[in-house]
Amino acid sequence: MTVEEELAALKKEHSQRWPVAKILPGKLMIVQRAAKRLLAEKQRYLHVEDRTKVPWYVVAVIHEREASQNFRTQLGQGDPLDRVSTHVPKGRGPFKTWEDGAFDALVKTAPFLARWQDWSPAGTLTALEQYNGLGYIRRGRPSPYIYAGTDQYIEGKYVADKKYDPNFVDPQLGCAALLKEMMALDTSIKMNGEKDGNEDRNASTPGPSAA
Repeated sequence: MTVEEELAALKKEHSQRWPVAKILPGKLMIVQRAAKRLLAEKQRYLHVEDRTKVPWYVVAVIHEREASQNFRTQLGQGDPLDRVSTHVPKGRGPFKTWEDGAFDALVKTAPFLARWQDWSPAGTLTALEQYNGLGYIRRGRPSPYIYAGTDQYIEGKYVADKKYDPNFVDPQLGCAALLKEMMALDTSIKMNGEKDGNEDRNASTPGPSAA
């Protein structure tokens, strides 16, 4: 498939998974704490949104996934802010501020998220998955970057650049779980085309297969 075809397939997949994805009961408290941390820094993320037009909550969940919300790192890959990055995207920085690094990651490096136009739920998750890489759809697997911590993900992860471990379970929280909880706590977050339905964000019964 071409990249365009992969992105179209991802949008279709996310349009089906997002409405039914539920946070695993054992992860709920961790997700709640993380969501509250991210919301506490909303103004910093809004500043990046003003500069890049990438929704602030998207910036926030990327920050959590790439660097556990460490403001001393680059948004692009979590490398130290004051050094040239050695992980993909390589050769970025150093940067004087976290906001400068975030601008570089979203505007000046692939996949150039600042150019993305579709911020519907499926479009948002597709943009986030493309930001991390399209390796999972090429394996026919749900991305832990998106679905870890929900009933849509079981196992499998790229543990290093281009190194996939089918048995590794991602301990981090995925973007979908974070976004669902953030939307429950901050009702001003409205993805384009979003409908009500995030109230039932906790998994009380087994969800659909993540295969």
